[in-house]
Amino acid sequence: MEPNPEHKTHYDKDRKKGMLGIVVILAGLALLLLNAGFLPYYLRHIIISWPMLLVAIGVVSLMGAENRVPGIILIVVGGFFLFPRIFDFDINFAHLFWPLILISIGVLILFRKFPHPRDWKHRVGPSPQNTEAASDLGYIFEDHMFSGTEKRITNRDFKGGRVNVIFGSVKIDLTQASLAEGTNELEVNVVFGGATIIVPCEWKIQLKNTSVFGGFSDKRFCVKEAADPSRVLVIKASAVFGGGEIKTY
Repeated sequence: MEPNPEHKTHYDKDRKKGMLGIVVILAGLALLLLNAGFLPYYLRHIIISWPMLLVAIGVVSLMGAENRVPGIILIVVGGFFLFPRIFDFDINFAHLFWPLILISIGVLILFRKFPHPRDWKHRVGPSPQNTEAASDLGYIFEDHMFSGTEKRITNRDFKGGRVNVIFGSVKIDLTQASLAEGTNELEVNVVFGGATIIVPCEWKIQLKNTSVFGGFSDKRFCVKEAADPSRVLVIKASAVFGGGEIKTY
């Protein structure tokens, strides 16, 4: 029997709340021990610091998260700036940060295999070999780095897809499309960029947002009751040093 999604959501929230409580307690104990003189004073600039805060937030965000990338990024960034505080190195780590970020993004692009539409478990019909074939089946599949696009989708059986944006911007207009039956998923990943998804007023939208130093917001000013409530578009958004929005005309 599959777990009730509502129960799972509450369980994940309880786990995250419990982890947050543990982190706060540990921070209080560390500060208490420092002020009481039981810990060396030089540890203060390590334990009570913004890099340690990033690590703590990253650890908490990992609990129950569907997308663990933002939490891992927070831990890595915090650990990067904690390293010179813990070990005595005559290196300006701040000057290394952005070059290493660019290198990491490049490695991610080279070695990470983004799922192709033919691998999506909710796909029906023959395996598409390119984005045009994916569009014929009702999907969009966009990857943009240091670039952008504005695309209008007119598919009458839209099923979702995936949009990846790195150092760029994307605008997807769905106002002339129609949702397929059932629950459809559109995954939007933004890194140092932006994405705008324009939807019809009568579409039923569910936004699941996981962001670090950014955000993805629902800015629809026109929301009407769906003619068929069973047709749903779930937008799973992830933004790292970037953002996006859902809009209506």
